[in-house]
Amino acid sequence: MSVQKPLVRSKSFFSQLTDFNRRFPSTLYIVKWLVICSVTGALIGSASAFFLVSLDWATQIRESNTWIIWLLPVAGFAIGLLYHYFGKEVERGNNLLIETIHDPKEFIRFRMAPFVLLGTVTTHLFGGSAGREGTALQMAGAIGEQFSKLCKLNAYDRKILLISAISAGFGSVFGTPLAGAIFGLEVFLTGRLKYDAIFPAFASAIIASLVTDSWQVKHTHYHIPAIPEMSFANIIYAILAGIAFGIIAAAFSKTIHFCAQQFKQHIAFPPLRPVVGGLIVSAGVWLIGTRYIGLGIPVIVESFTTQLAPYDFALKIIFTIITLSAGFKGGEVTPLFFIGATLGNALSYFIPLPVGLLAGMGFVAVFAGATNTPLACILMGIELFGSECGVFVAIACVVSYLLSGHTSIYRSQVYGGPKTSSTDKPSTW
Repeated sequence: MSVQKPLVRSKSFFSQLTDFNRRFPSTLYIVKWLVICSVTGALIGSASAFFLVSLDWATQIRESNTWIIWLLPVAGFAIGLLYHYFGKEVERGNNLLIETIHDPKEFIRFRMAPFVLLGTVTTHLFGGSAGREGTALQMAGAIGEQFSKLCKLNAYDRKILLISAISAGFGSVFGTPLAGAIFGLEVFLTGRLKYDAIFPAFASAIIASLVTDSWQVKHTHYHIPAIPEMSFANIIYAILAGIAFGIIAAAFSKTIHFCAQQFKQHIAFPPLRPVVGGLIVSAGVWLIGTRYIGLGIPVIVESFTTQLAPYDFALKIIFTIITLSAGFKGGEVTPLFFIGATLGNALSYFIPLPVGLLAGMGFVAVFAGATNTPLACILMGIELFGSECGVFVAIACVVSYLLSGHTSIYRSQVYGGPKTSSTDKPSTW
């Protein structure tokens, strides 16, 4: 008599998938965000490539036709009218992105991307002193937000997607994916990193940077000719330089907010503010020349090898603050690179470190102090200049960050913890 064996039922596909996810809980998370970041990273990288090409075009047109700078007030009026009548809900720019990460209520409209692109290219075409980081972040944030709406992501995942979009925008526009990833994690909450967003941030930044490069868009290369050996004396010199960088970073942040408030208080009709600012900048160009308008990349490159006038950084501060506080579009970061590099160059009159090293330290350290993102700036210095200068760059960035106090170019930035040991209570996520 044969004994009948019990039937063994095979598990269904979904049961197997559930068991697999139970054993390897990070797998679905990685696959999910890799898909999302691949799509958004490709779109953001392509947008950054188009933006960089557009900026090059605007710069070449302006340099070949310097008379166009006299039309800056007219261009400012057009930008002001565009935002006043059609873009009030996206006018807060980077601050709106940070606010949405902290409290994701209403969705950011896609019009933020074309508006800031048009406004920034117009600003550069007619001679304003502005950067490109603000535009890259806003385009990236607008793209990421539309994708979160399409995928019906919950509020928590929306935060992560916005962080990764910011990382992608920053990393692709400067060609520094590692710094871009950390910038997205650092910028919205000073003193804390959101580690559950670390994979999407790095994935988005790396993919976006690769896509921008695949469009054959070139980034500026910087080189520090000489780096001295580490010694106690050189560390002291680096600390002294970091103190100067931090003071200037804080002064820039406070002054740009003060001037923006003055424009608002004294000129009630918003489109007229860039008209007044454009007149001031145009008059400054007539008196001084075109050295301090636009991105200023040639001067930044020059600061690494040539002794410049010690007042270059101060004049760039003035031109940039007037341009941006009046309502022109762009960003503060590339001007901060200019200010930091030329300030470091000026410090070489007093601090016995190589001029190129001081310029490189200032390049990232003033930015670190003005945005409270020291880790991102340290990585940026290493990505741009090489690891040999890493210790000097780190000292300058950390000291600048500490000395800049509780100031930032981003008003909506939240402090997750004090910069030093104190009784200050950190805010929660």
